[in-house]
Amino acid sequence: MVSVDEPDAGAGLLGGGDIRALAAELGLRPTKRWGQNFVVDPNTVRRIARSARLSPDDVVLEVGPGLGSLTLALLPHAAAVVAVEVDPTLAARLPQTVGERLPAYADRLTVVQADALHVASVPGEPTALVANLPYNVAVPVVLHLLDVVPTLRTVLVMVQKEVADRLAAGPGSRTYGVPSAKAQWYGRTEAAGDVGASVFWPVPNVGSGLVRITRTEPPRSTAGRAATFAVVDAAFSQRRKTLRSALAGLAGSPTAAQEALVAAGVDPGSRGEQLDIAAFARIADALADARASSMPAG
Repeated sequence: MVSVDEPDAGAGLLGGGDIRALAAELGLRPTKRWGQNFVVDPNTVRRIARSARLSPDDVVLEVGPGLGSLTLALLPHAAAVVAVEVDPTLAARLPQTVGERLPAYADRLTVVQADALHVASVPGEPTALVANLPYNVAVPVVLHLLDVVPTLRTVLVMVQKEVADRLAAGPGSRTYGVPSAKAQWYGRTEAAGDVGASVFWPVPNVGSGLVRITRTEPPRSTAGRAATFAVVDAAFSQRRKTLRSALAGLAGSPTAAQEALVAAGVDPGSRGEQLDIAAFARIADALADARASSMPAG
């Protein structure tokens, strides 16, 4: 459901000229280090805000708000926006931008100057992650925040098209891999549309895509997330090898890997791209059980 107090289309939003003027004021040159590509098209941020399917009581976590394009589009749709920005100059300017362009919603904004990859918690108990994420850290940021912010119920992120395809891929797909499997631990993933390169400044040399994740219960597992993710990493570290071979190092030997796979109900001759996260969790449990049974009593 969308908040009924949405302003008129375009009200307060930043266009290309506004973005460049703000950047000039701050002496800002977008850096590859922080993956800074700013959205200059109001229609794109409006589309993202609509696609996020926010309700008036949602608290949005936005990572990398930059100059505020998406922030301004999100504020009227939610109870609050918590913006985590690593660049101290941008973090300091964002409240002023919101106050100037959408003063009626300024009290809904909280800015946290921090690296989202290293935050241990986020204020406000956010329920939705909505962000235009830097290409180079998109997957680690999403997985980290889903882990440390348990109140998140939904995710809608704009990422590089290749990354979007990987996150949304299912078992058996050519693009299914480590990001796909790990995202499944937290929820149901799906592609939510493509975004052209021309809506950004500077214009990147790749397209972007939207990915939605809807939080679900993780697979039943006694070994837990870290052990399951270790199995995922090992399974995809040598994609062309069977799981019996790929998991040999983690299990201790090919024989031990085969025994764990059989115990988990997985064909030792299969490959990682064929398994969903529940199967990886069963393998992690079987490996943990095998280690426990091999330990001397007492």
